[in-house]
Amino acid sequence: MISLRLAVPAILAAASVAGWFTNVVSPPSAQIEADLRLPPTVLMSRGPDAAASTDLHPTADELAAAAYWEAAKAILRRAPYAQASAAEPPTARPIPLPKRRPTTRP
Repeated sequence: MISLRLAVPAILAAASVAGWFTNVVSPPSAQIEADLRLPPTVLMSRGPDAAASTDLHPTADELAAAAYWEAAKAILRRAPYAQASAAEPPTARPIPLPKRRPTTRP
């Protein structure tokens, strides 16, 4: 009788050889066309920086996105060089530690 230590690697090796053989011998089942192009309406940018939009009625999401970008630009105009810095300590003075409490004796 074949031991389990020999059977498991033999089964894995047989499965991998069968998979390799199937991959090499059989032609690919699904071909992907690289020449497919998107319709022109999908290629148009819908961001607030777009040159001209053909939509006469923007959706609520587009209006919200435009308002978001305008608010972000306004914030950056007010503080153009504001940034978080991990190199600087948050406080200049040392933070005091809590005082030790006296131990209570029974």
